[in-house]
Amino acid sequence: MENRPPKPPSYLALAIISTVLCCLPAGIVSIVYATKVNDAYMNEDYQGAINASKNAKTWGIVSVGIALLGWVLYVAIFGIAFLGAIANS
Repeated sequence: MENRPPKPPSYLALAIISTVLCCLPAGIVSIVYATKVNDAYMNEDYQGAINASKNAKTWGIVSVGIALLGWVLYVAIFGIAFLGAIANS
């Protein structure tokens, strides 16, 4: 039996969801790192697989964070404009 460390998570689902629903550029970076996890693990580059996993998770979270910030700004700007329009009518 081989003495291999457990395979780190690839976070591919987070990467795909964040790309489709959130922020395209950061999501693509997350997908690239997520796909590197399996390749590095199969090539017995365990540290490379761990690093790719961490980067995929980080970029997925960054993508979601950028999207949330965008939505907050969107609601704030148009909410204030809407309230201003109601107040002036």
